[in-house]
Amino acid sequence: MSKAYRHKAALLAAVALASSLSVAPRGAMAFEIFGIKLFGSDDAASQVVDPVRYTANLTSSDPALLSYLKDQSNLVSGQGDPADGDFGLAVKARDDRDRLIAALYEKARYGAVVNVMVGGTPLDKLPPSPVFDRSKPVPVVVSIDVGPEFKLGKVALTGDAGRLDPGKYGLVSGGNAGSKVILAATDKIVTDLKAEGRPLARIADKEIVADHHTNTVDVTIAASSGPVAPMGQVSVKGAAAVDPGFVAEYSAIKPGEAYSPDRLTKAAKRLRELGTFSTVTVTEANQLAPDGSIPVNIEVSESKQRYFGAGVQFSSIDGVGLQGYWGHRNLFGHAESLKITGSVSRLGQAKDFGKLDYSLGIAFAKPGAFGPASTFTSNINAAMTHLADGSRSRTLSGAVGASYDITDYDTVSAGVALEWTQSNDVYGNNHYLTASLPIAWVRDMTDDKLNPTTGYRASVTVKPSYEYYNKFVFTSAEGTLSGYKQIGDNGPVLAARLAAGTLVGGSNLGEIPATRRFFSGGGGSVRGYSYQAISPRNGANQELGGRSYVTASFEARIPVTEQIGVVPFLDVGTVSSKSMPDFTDIRAGAGVGLRYATPFGPLRLDVAVPLKRYPGGGTFGVYAGVGQAF
Repeated sequence: MSKAYRHKAALLAAVALASSLSVAPRGAMAFEIFGIKLFGSDDAASQVVDPVRYTANLTSSDPALLSYLKDQSNLVSGQGDPADGDFGLAVKARDDRDRLIAALYEKARYGAVVNVMVGGTPLDKLPPSPVFDRSKPVPVVVSIDVGPEFKLGKVALTGDAGRLDPGKYGLVSGGNAGSKVILAATDKIVTDLKAEGRPLARIADKEIVADHHTNTVDVTIAASSGPVAPMGQVSVKGAAAVDPGFVAEYSAIKPGEAYSPDRLTKAAKRLRELGTFSTVTVTEANQLAPDGSIPVNIEVSESKQRYFGAGVQFSSIDGVGLQGYWGHRNLFGHAESLKITGSVSRLGQAKDFGKLDYSLGIAFAKPGAFGPASTFTSNINAAMTHLADGSRSRTLSGAVGASYDITDYDTVSAGVALEWTQSNDVYGNNHYLTASLPIAWVRDMTDDKLNPTTGYRASVTVKPSYEYYNKFVFTSAEGTLSGYKQIGDNGPVLAARLAAGTLVGGSNLGEIPATRRFFSGGGGSVRGYSYQAISPRNGANQELGGRSYVTASFEARIPVTEQIGVVPFLDVGTVSSKSMPDFTDIRAGAGVGLRYATPFGPLRLDVAVPLKRYPGGGTFGVYAGVGQAF
């Protein structure tokens, strides 16, 4: 992996110093970071005015459903927290009964009976203002007779839905009669009718009749599709600092084009990805305009325009790093972004300040510069980096370019870059001045950029370059492919990544700038090795860099709780001195990691060991950061 990608593929991602401070009433204070209580009272009684403690016991006539029902019961899951007063406990019990009945309907148990006793009294016989004995926790007993499982009986789609096949929506006589199945079918019918360009499609009538003699459910669904209509006028609410006209244009919704609910969803996604808005909602009106079009409403809530932050990164091999940044999300009113970043790393690993790594960067982006699907970008960066063998490089670079969304999933970009490098390494003390024309294509079919569970990502980057001092042309090309597959609804996620690169041109590697030679190793490639430690080496065990590389990573992201996960992983990589990988030196690292879910991505802690150490290399590596490894 090229040195130029150090900050993207660093073995340490910044742990943002984001925290939440919660102050409980009545002077009880608690401090939490990422939902973890560091100090303060954990007694929920301090959160309510009149705490009433209780115990909850739930039984089911069907043991197979017992665990499911306990998970659905707020009485059971929350029995460690007191209710607010005797009346509050009674309300909580009534709400729980309704919740359990709905959960049983989801399992097609329409004959279920849920009995709740609070303090020894049936729920329906409690007085309007109950008084319970508080000398000990109030006993709440929930007994459930789940009854038989119902199946679908007669199924009829009528009205404008009469031409649709019920089987397409999971509505088949003798099939699953769960309430979720029926509700999902009605939603899908409306979605399919709207996909025909009918914005006013709706369910006109729905009749669900449970026959307790035959244990079947008859379903009749009538739909009104409404007329086909084009997109109409786009209105924007909530935009103050951001130009509403820009918001409407950047949404890429064009009045006169065919109405599509998918187009509205994608417009909201585009606007959210600007980073300028905290919330975005895009909806169609509930009636047509006089010209027969359907008006579109965009409602946004603006984020704070200026922001700043700091971070800490850690590796047992490469030391500690500090990062800071300041940014502006809306510089000139059209969501232009400016971000200034700085970092210092190798703290604790380097013995003096002159051997620390430093970087400073300024990046500017203007969305919609050449139309709503385009973004203009520019950046200036300066850095000084060191490797364990004493090599050092100084770089000053700048680039301008543009990206264009050719589809909802595919982006192409191109630009011009100029980089000056002074490198003191195994090839001597050399200077380079390199002009490049980077061209890239990215396809992102994942469900989440920070924590994907399904889909895949693919990218290809080609960078034709001219080295001014040595007067020759060379080209590098890199590609990555990563895929994600979740097992079950909330099960483990299997993740894999394959990356490769090649470099052609130049009579010897010493003519290639240090930032463009290929290395591997570290948290962004092969864990267990220090940053860029995987490389062809000379007789003195010094890294030479390579002309090609291949890396592969495999992870099983296993959830333990809603917030905590365990991730065993294996990374493999090789770097070759030729433009085609020869696989003569394959290095691998294996380990296990912990993940803790936060609103801005999972916190990551990985421990890895090299399966084939270099002489003098470390025996293990610890990596901490934010976001998944890939």
